[in-house]
Amino acid sequence: MLKAIVKFSIPAILFAAVTSMPAAQLSTDARTAIPHDVQQLVAIDYHAMQNSNAAMDLRERVMPPGLKRFEDALLKSGLNENHDVEQLAFALFRPKRTGDELLTVGVAQGQFSVQDIVTNFRKQKLSATLVRTNKVYPLSKSGMVVCFVDPSTMVFGDKEAVTKALDARDGITPNLLTNGPMMDAMKSVDFDPLWSILDQKGTQTMLKQVLGEAGSLTDFETVQKRLQASWYSMDFQHGVKFDLTISTGDTFAAATLSSLMTAALTLRKMSGSDAEKQALSATSIASDSGRLSIHFATTDAQFSSLLQSPLFQGMVH
Repeated sequence: MLKAIVKFSIPAILFAAVTSMPAAQLSTDARTAIPHDVQQLVAIDYHAMQNSNAAMDLRERVMPPGLKRFEDALLKSGLNENHDVEQLAFALFRPKRTGDELLTVGVAQGQFSVQDIVTNFRKQKLSATLVRTNKVYPLSKSGMVVCFVDPSTMVFGDKEAVTKALDARDGITPNLLTNGPMMDAMKSVDFDPLWSILDQKGTQTMLKQVLGEAGSLTDFETVQKRLQASWYSMDFQHGVKFDLTISTGDTFAAATLSSLMTAALTLRKMSGSDAEKQALSATSIASDSGRLSIHFATTDAQFSSLLQSPLFQGMVH
């Protein structure tokens, strides 16, 4: 089950380390800067990152080059990400309602010394371009851009993604607040330090990755059409805990999916390493009232062993 946690959510998981600090809730400004057609949204309590060895170990192993490029650019910008950023969110969205193209935009919340950062940009001879009244600055030579929509919210990413996010915030295109199913899913988890929500297509993609060979069965082909959305939370306090809920709106579909997931878990136990088997044994699956629930828990030491396993390496490369 950890495959779904890592492989599908790499853009945000790499920053994750959560304790009992405040939940990663998004402000209204942050939500309006996220386009309507979101496939996956992940939010993290960023301040707690360095408080968990397990999370830091995970971060080092899964950080993709694109986000390492952004982190390096942040350091050069004058923004101290360890102190100024409080919450981070990453949205994987479709710029067009039809088609499979996906863009990723990041939204950070915190207390930003915007004038000092802008002054540092000018020293580097980095000039802003305007998207209506929004000033968009390049992040050094990284190819990424950033826009401070207010002193506590910034939008960042590749230029096209940031422009689409600003279109949503300015009311040119619909934003997340108008996406009823995703807003409903958010209510179940936005009080947690690390959480993610996925739409129907995102849920289908995640499950295909998790199920492996079982995903090709006729039962799954039938069930996947009934998937509505999914959401999960992850906690690094006192070990590593993960909870995932998949909504089908159909008791029979949830029960069928539970059987498929149990079969996939059994297959992985047969071929996995000792660390993998131990992790899979700590995973429980249940269905109730049209929803499938998956729970995973392990110690920091066991999680560290899992990170070094062939299964994990296959997930992130």
